[in-house]
Amino acid sequence: MARVLVVEDEPAIAELVALQLRHAGFDVCLAADAEAARVEVDRMLPDLVLLDWMLPGESGLALARRWRGDERTRALPFIMLTARAQEADKVAALDTGADDYLTKPFSPKELLARIRAVLRRRAPEALDVAVEVGGLRLDPVTRRVTRRVGAADLEAKLGPTEFRLLHFLLAHPERVHSRSQLLDRVWGDHVFIEERTVDVHVKRLREALGPLHCADLVETVRGAGYRLARPARDAAA
Repeated sequence: MARVLVVEDEPAIAELVALQLRHAGFDVCLAADAEAARVEVDRMLPDLVLLDWMLPGESGLALARRWRGDERTRALPFIMLTARAQEADKVAALDTGADDYLTKPFSPKELLARIRAVLRRRAPEALDVAVEVGGLRLDPVTRRVTRRVGAADLEAKLGPTEFRLLHFLLAHPERVHSRSQLLDRVWGDHVFIEERTVDVHVKRLREALGPLHCADLVETVRGAGYRLARPARDAAA
């Protein structure tokens, strides 16, 4: 379930958007100003932020600049929501790093379509869509991890943390992720967990993938972190 942070100072709009998102299956949290939004993001990185431009105190645009300037939140997807419809405003928001820009009033269907489009591009593991690399397939709906070896369909038995870790790696193949990045994206509460915890769960993940003959897909990048590699034939395809 994708987690969406709605940063909106008008309670009626915030509650209406939250209701629509929850009905569509999203996990929603609310923040009424930039400070509350920073606290929420520091506590746990959301999968996406809906960010109002006009906020009390610090503007949404200024908050977006802060996030894009910080290594931890640099890749945080966000859609700017605003009544400002001028082209110059849209350009300013996109130049700041917004993934999309939606002017008020907007339809619930358009909002949901834009959210799903951004998540497909930026956080595919947040959607309930099966992912597959090197014949290793993870289905978030059935919670099954399978791979065809010869004539047999083999299934891996993963714990919940290893499942989330593999889901994230499969959704971002070939990219190197540091331990702190994995803690942010997989655990969410990195402040309270030792980075070496990642190593333990990577070891467990490899052990679970061993019977499927694909433990070597999860590579250690010395001094950097971990990545999920595509087999040569898979990459060529």
